[in-house]
Amino acid sequence: MIINIAEAKAKLSILIDAVMHGEKVVIAKNNLPLVDLIPHKRTGKRTLGLIPEIEIPDSFNEEDNEINELFHGKINENNS
Repeated sequence: MIINIAEAKAKLSILIDAVMHGEKVVIAKNNLPLVDLIPHKRTGKRTLGLIPEIEIPDSFNEEDNEINELFHGKINENNS
C-alpha cells in the first residue's frame, strides 16, 4: 500500500495496525515513495558494563611478595 503523507497523518493508527498485521506500507510525497513503515525490532535486554558479574576475593588487598618484587626488586632479607 502506498499512501501520501497527508493521508498517512490522518490514518496513522490504521496504518500502524496494518503493518503489525504484516502489510507493507510505503509513505509517499507527491506519489513518490519516501519511507517504509515497519514494525520496531527490539535489540535485546540492555546490560551495563562488560562483565555481568565479578567476584573480588577476600585476599584482594593483601600483600603479595611476587608483585612487590616486580615493583621494588628482590629485597635481601639479611640486609634489613
